[in-house]
Amino acid sequence: MITLTEQASLKVKEMLAAENDPNVFLRVGVRPGGCSGFSYGIGWDKEMKEGDETFMQDGIKIVVDQDSYLYIKGTEIDYKESMMGGGFAVNNPNAIASCGCGSSFKTALAKGKEEKCD
Repeated sequence: MITLTEQASLKVKEMLAAENDPNVFLRVGVRPGGCSGFSYGIGWDKEMKEGDETFMQDGIKIVVDQDSYLYIKGTEIDYKESMMGGGFAVNNPNAIASCGCGSSFKTALAKGKEEKCD
């Protein structure tokens, strides 16, 4: 399961309202790359793919592709505001290491494709 904190849920609802399209849902995924091996991807999508995992929370449809789900199962997504702005933070229980920015990670099962940090 992928879950959103209360703050993340409120922010996603606000952003979905701005999209003004009832067919749009939140897609969460992973791709090889980043300084620790895998990078998170969070964005909007309208098309389901074969094997997608689907979760509903607070009226928000959250979709994860089958391959990504192996690496982010049980993840909680939060939204934090600061004086420098706001952003989503990912709490992935499968990550054994992550980079300083928190957007790249590796798991005990796979290390992905590590890239040099800039």
